[in-house]
Amino acid sequence: MERKMEENTVSDVDAGREAGGEDALVGNVNKLMVSPPGYSGTPRKGHLVFDACFESGNLGRVDYISEFEFDLFIRPDTCNPRFRVWFNFTVENVRETQRVIFNVVNFSKTKSLYRDGMSPVVKSTSRPKWQRLPAKNVYYYRCPDHRRNYVMSFAFCFDREDDVYQFAYCYPYTYSRLQHYLASLERRNLPYLQREQLGLSVQQRRLDLLTITNSDHMSAEREKKLVFLTARVHPGESPASFICQGVIDFLVSHHPVAQILRDHVIFKIVPMLNPDGVYLGNYRCSLMGFDLNRHWQDPSPWAHPTLHAVKQLIVQMNQDPRVSLEFYIDVHAHSTMLNGFMYGNVFEDEERVQRQAVFPRLLCQNAPDFSFSNTSFNRDVVKAGTGRRFLGGLLDDTSYCYTLEVSFYSYMTAGSTAPVPYTEETYMKLGRNVARTFLDYYKLNNFVKDNRPTPIQSSGVMSQTGSGVGRDTADREKEKSESFGH
Repeated sequence: MERKMEENTVSDVDAGREAGGEDALVGNVNKLMVSPPGYSGTPRKGHLVFDACFESGNLGRVDYISEFEFDLFIRPDTCNPRFRVWFNFTVENVRETQRVIFNVVNFSKTKSLYRDGMSPVVKSTSRPKWQRLPAKNVYYYRCPDHRRNYVMSFAFCFDREDDVYQFAYCYPYTYSRLQHYLASLERRNLPYLQREQLGLSVQQRRLDLLTITNSDHMSAEREKKLVFLTARVHPGESPASFICQGVIDFLVSHHPVAQILRDHVIFKIVPMLNPDGVYLGNYRCSLMGFDLNRHWQDPSPWAHPTLHAVKQLIVQMNQDPRVSLEFYIDVHAHSTMLNGFMYGNVFEDEERVQRQAVFPRLLCQNAPDFSFSNTSFNRDVVKAGTGRRFLGGLLDDTSYCYTLEVSFYSYMTAGSTAPVPYTEETYMKLGRNVARTFLDYYKLNNFVKDNRPTPIQSSGVMSQTGSGVGRDTADREKEKSESFGH
């Protein structure tokens, strides 16, 4: 097909940017109606309206190719043109049964899980639960029309005229969602949970710190074991937030294992290290274009205030003789690998190497989607400014620093022949299993009644007996009726 783009399409995009005022400064399309070139009449149903001027939104430009085909351009991270991966936009003013092909044409990465069956996620106003598009409708290929860049094309059929449809790279988890979640936790007035503002981002968003522990049970004489966990230093890696919420949900629950962990361990959690980047819809950088996970060695209080505040706190705790900082875990998502896995550091001391492998081995036993074979220990020069590498050098030899990675797409289990796509719920389940693994690591199993800890259920999952089965079947039938026609 011959591709032509008339001048008026470009000016529409520019007008859309200008019309957005302050929000559009980051370059997202703003309620942009894309009409056929030369069309000047009243807008019709089927003249699609694109928008990304909302929290965590990202779409920089739309080119009309034909009535059925549109080229979409990811907006680069603010102040850093190198990163173009995350997208999140809405489409409205659709015509029922309108079939389209969307081509995302300017990814900054060539390797991608789209080669392995990954697909974008979609929801609409009448079907608010995110679903993955069928993999058969998604193509990832080098495109001669775009300087042989890799393009991800997906076919979609709009089926409800009044719906607004939203498409994203992965399940979004916004700054506002985190704030609502933390506010709901605070309202429960749990004696073992403390929320504090550790600092503010450049754009004055909260940097939250949660402390979860049963302080009544901690004796003054005994050194306190401390586990520090951070997430979302890379803003586009939204699965990290679901894992982090899974960890928190489990640790504040009434589960007997959680109660024992709170009695013996202090958990400090920073759920969103880069709130500006998350809000702006960036993939990797902060507002000012910094990859914060390369600035741990010397973070600036002005340019990297959230990182500076977290590093100060960790250094301060490491110098406190009453506290033994035993774990630092930074949670990420991975764009080319499957499963959950970890990165650790390399040590000369063989015994320390073996001790560092203990936690990932135990996690492998608790989480069927966690892969020990994908777990690796390295000292790459390019990773020197990461939290794992820097803190691994700063803390003493009884501390372990890991990056916990999870696939943006799916996992293979021991018995599976095909990858199982992750959902918001299965990401959270991995978080619950991470928390559970500290019981095994600290050999606290004998504190659980009858030495048989109750299995970790997903929140809101009914037992598979009696009425639960009927409900499960009914839910599946309901989901079928609510899926998208393709």
